[in-house]
Amino acid sequence: MVDDPAPDAPAAPTAVRRLRAAAHPLRLRMLSLLTGAELSAAEVARALGTTHANASYHLRVLLEAGEVVVAGEEVVRGGVAKRYRHPWRERAELEQAGPPADPAELRGYVRAMAEELVRRYDARAPHTSGTVTAETAETAETAETAETDRGTLTDAEVWVDPATWSRALDLLREAGALLHDGARPPGTPGTRHVALTLGAFAMAPPTDEDRG
Repeated sequence: MVDDPAPDAPAAPTAVRRLRAAAHPLRLRMLSLLTGAELSAAEVARALGTTHANASYHLRVLLEAGEVVVAGEEVVRGGVAKRYRHPWRERAELEQAGPPADPAELRGYVRAMAEELVRRYDARAPHTSGTVTAETAETAETAETAETDRGTLTDAEVWVDPATWSRALDLLREAGALLHDGARPPGTPGTRHVALTLGAFAMAPPTDEDRG
């Protein structure tokens, strides 16, 4: 069977189309997977525990929206399989250079992020909750590894000065770029399986209803 979910992507997909394509928990997982690896539809299906047909469909949506690109081809039994990757930096630069996204379309993306965050939290390393003890440290390579496995959870809706907000945004963008640039194929020796979900934005002025 030919492992080829779609023809080449059409030119210049719209920002709305890209947002709609990414606003799906499984497709978010695919984008993460294809950030550090160039994979075929069959490989994506195996990695995410879904069917080849389902992976092919969702890859087609992402390809047509420009969220993934064809990175190469390989000969397989029965035909030629295309390998895909997620050009995250190009996508980020395109989004920053373009007009602001439609809030209604972004809402769907935020919902998908929230759903995927719950799945990732449920799949976290088992000793990421509570205090790291000698027993939990023994199950890790080192006590330091056990400590970093705990990760971090932060939530805030606060009032800060513009300089503080600007610096916070810069640090968050740096963290996102650091992980995307450092992404490697799944299971690469010497790597850790980690997750990062970021959402930072300015709030609208409070209304009389908000004030109670």
